[in-house]
Amino acid sequence: MYKLQFFAILIIALFSCSQKKTKTPSLGQKLPKPNIILIMSDDQGWGDLSGNGNTNLATPNIDKLAETGVTFDRFYVCPVCSPTRAELLTGRYHVRGGVYSTSRGGERLDLDETTIAEVFKNAGYNTAAYGKWHNGMQPPYHPNARGFDDYYGFCSGHWGNYFDPMLEHNGEIVKGNGFIIDDLTDHGLSFIDENKDKPFFLYLPYCTPHSPMQVPDKWYKKFENLELGLRNRDSEKENIKHTLAALAMCENIDWNVGRISEKVEELGLSENTIIIYLSDNGPNGVRWNDGMKGKKGSTDEGGVRSPLIMKWEGEFQPGTTITQIASAIDLLPTLTDLTQIDYQPKKNLDGISLKPLLMEDNPDWKDRLVVNYWGRKTSIRSQQYRLGFEGKLFDMINDPGQNVDISEQKPEISKQLLEAREKWQKEVLVELPKNDERTFPIGHPDYNFTQIPARDGTASGDIKRSSRHPNCSFFYNWISTNDSITWEAEVLESGTFEVELYYTCPAEDLGSTFELSFGENKLTGKISEAHNPPLKGMENDRDVRTESFVKDFKRLTVGTIQLEKGKGSLTLKAIEIPGSQVMDFRLLMLKRI
Repeated sequence: MYKLQFFAILIIALFSCSQKKTKTPSLGQKLPKPNIILIMSDDQGWGDLSGNGNTNLATPNIDKLAETGVTFDRFYVCPVCSPTRAELLTGRYHVRGGVYSTSRGGERLDLDETTIAEVFKNAGYNTAAYGKWHNGMQPPYHPNARGFDDYYGFCSGHWGNYFDPMLEHNGEIVKGNGFIIDDLTDHGLSFIDENKDKPFFLYLPYCTPHSPMQVPDKWYKKFENLELGLRNRDSEKENIKHTLAALAMCENIDWNVGRISEKVEELGLSENTIIIYLSDNGPNGVRWNDGMKGKKGSTDEGGVRSPLIMKWEGEFQPGTTITQIASAIDLLPTLTDLTQIDYQPKKNLDGISLKPLLMEDNPDWKDRLVVNYWGRKTSIRSQQYRLGFEGKLFDMINDPGQNVDISEQKPEISKQLLEAREKWQKEVLVELPKNDERTFPIGHPDYNFTQIPARDGTASGDIKRSSRHPNCSFFYNWISTNDSITWEAEVLESGTFEVELYYTCPAEDLGSTFELSFGENKLTGKISEAHNPPLKGMENDRDVRTESFVKDFKRLTVGTIQLEKGKGSLTLKAIEIPGSQVMDFRLLMLKRI
């Protein structure tokens, strides 16, 4: 009898332990530091996953990640790319870090901000980022200077070609290998292999389904003539070609997420690796998003709600859905808490640790507010309500599509959220300077390369930019010696630099002489070799783009120039133009020698 009671008690105890989300190590046992794999897609909406009810596509690998991990049902990011990246990196609202635009320097994260990569690197992790950075190009804004040991990808906000594109590896220009998402994933897989026996932090900020709408035939064939079963709430505004391309790009992302998951399992790292998946903003087109209002660029629900999936085998309860609201600002404090890194931030964080929601059955969790801001529009989200930027109040539980303004029916709640918005704007938004006084740095002493692209330059006279979207643009129509391209720059340490210039020029226009100057120092060069490839990109586009097409620009070693420490204008001007134009100009690369 007593034996039966003993075994019954033992079985109950074992069953109870199996239901807990946390593990208790043996006395004196030191658990290994868990690895982090952080995957973020670009312009993929909450609704662009089959696991979220979209029958237009299949994303089995991301869905499996959710089934075997934890899903945050109401997770919020920023309306556009660079702000979300800044908040993810710092745990602070993006305006605090000086991010106010997506190009021309406004995407840069202030240098007094501490990034998640720096935190993990200081804690002994090997760190890498492969993909779209979008928080600064020239060191010390470059990812290598913000905590990432290895970087491969592009630092701009968008790229003009996804097949064998011009990319960079730790600052040096290289050529990509195949379709960009597959290529970035290949680098991620190699990094995991190389660091399987030591803790690592891997950041994979993919660049799709952001335009240009390019995807290999393998993925597009399924969608080319697909009849969409689900449409946007404003279906008359939906561009079907754009939607079909975006869905194909999402299926390609899903395949690559599956490759990452398989590698982790293959190496036996599942129980010691936290995998996170999210997007950086709402969908980049009018397509199905479960009836939510808004898309990319909007502070409404559809513009800022993102999937967030987190898996840690043996630690997180599989298949759990967390309904409490959360935000990109929460990722840094959450991951440092989960990995037991003693991070004492120099500046107050806006985010909070989500560990209680992930690890406890009944956490003591208080309601909170999450702020979404972009383009002078501020929206406030509580657990139940959203105050839109125009002051309307919506019950997000009973009216998730934001159809009915209830501010008059709920005056007290409306007042509370209006006051919270005003307080946030006075305390946080005020930190963003009215004028950006930051220069473009040149010649950081710890890094060999400084890339000076057309994107960051200002052209005078008749010189034109290839697109109103600067990120992957080039300058053309350079027809006068009175015109120039300038960059407001600062040489961080004096030195001698080798200068390379990327250009195109037809044979009939050869012979132009140009001058690069900074202060009293000058370097003269000449376009003496023809290189006139056609514009490219349209042959792979599934839908018409608004951004610039690209070219295969030729590299010209101009010579060396001595640059003295200090601020000034870096100027590129023509001295002689024997033909009809100087060149099409893409970028300068300065290498300290």
